[in-house]
Amino acid sequence: MPLAFDSLSHGTVAFGFFNIDSDMLLLEKYFLFGSEFCEHISDMAENCDAEQFESSWPVYIIEDRDQIGDLMGAIHGIRFTGFIGELYRRYPFPEKHEAFRQKPEGYKSRALVERMISNYADRILLPVRADNRALEIDIGEYKFNGETFQELITYVWRGGYPRWRDGLRPDYVLDMKDKIERHPRGLFEKIQLNF
Repeated sequence: MPLAFDSLSHGTVAFGFFNIDSDMLLLEKYFLFGSEFCEHISDMAENCDAEQFESSWPVYIIEDRDQIGDLMGAIHGIRFTGFIGELYRRYPFPEKHEAFRQKPEGYKSRALVERMISNYADRILLPVRADNRALEIDIGEYKFNGETFQELITYVWRGGYPRWRDGLRPDYVLDMKDKIERHPRGLFEKIQLNF
């Protein structure tokens, strides 16, 4: 489930996984796969000694909230609208609460999820600018301080809410942790990624 995080630019914003059978993440209207997010974070960590680091992340963007869909309606099986509704038709919320865990093999559904989202979204290059001196980061139009940025990373490390099934993480999440631990400076200083 996406959670609420404080931004410097837009107040509270939603970020996170939104279906346990996919590793796709959303940041308000931007969508990208967890594997891509972790690769971008790893790249950023390897460049943490640069005062400024700029990159472009390929993401999907859905401007129209109706095209994004109704997450709570889809979870409860009562309203399947937009992209999220289509995804939940294919991968419904589990009947048993104990089965509500982020699946570490969720990346395997990527081809299908890409076909689905392409009916609703445009693919863009999202500008990302990290300031390791001011400890701020701009992800598209959203600006975060260093503390909240670390919370976004920690959310993915944990598997969001409800966390990774059986505590098992995909290799790309473990690789991200390794890169961050080897470069604990700038925006990555003092981040805690514990099991």
